[in-house]
Amino acid sequence: MTSHAEQEHRHFSQSATAAHAEGQQHPIRIYLIVWFWLFVLSACSYLVDYVGFQGYLRWGLIIVFMMLKAGLIVAVFMHMVWERLALAYAILLPPIAVLVFAAIMAVESEYTAITRMTAFSGGG
Repeated sequence: MTSHAEQEHRHFSQSATAAHAEGQQHPIRIYLIVWFWLFVLSACSYLVDYVGFQGYLRWGLIIVFMMLKAGLIVAVFMHMVWERLALAYAILLPPIAVLVFAAIMAVESEYTAITRMTAFSGGG
């Protein structure tokens, strides 16, 4: 004969296993809000071209809107919002490091190009 506590534990573990097999469901409201913001950010991105911004302002705005959209997609649709912080760092830090190193290389390439132009033009 099993005790009430053992029956309760068995029932809880069976329901937990079933819930885990089923998958966690998030309210559809979250997804609708994210879709709305993705639409708004995409519209803003298209407006940058429509208004006719040029130069660094244009590219800066497009990249900002692109990063915001990517952040929303990664956070909600890839479920990073609900993951442990260590897993989020393991997934997000390498691309951030790549962007930082790419920015450093871009700055260094300007210096290298100027140095080569100076040296090959007979000025150095």
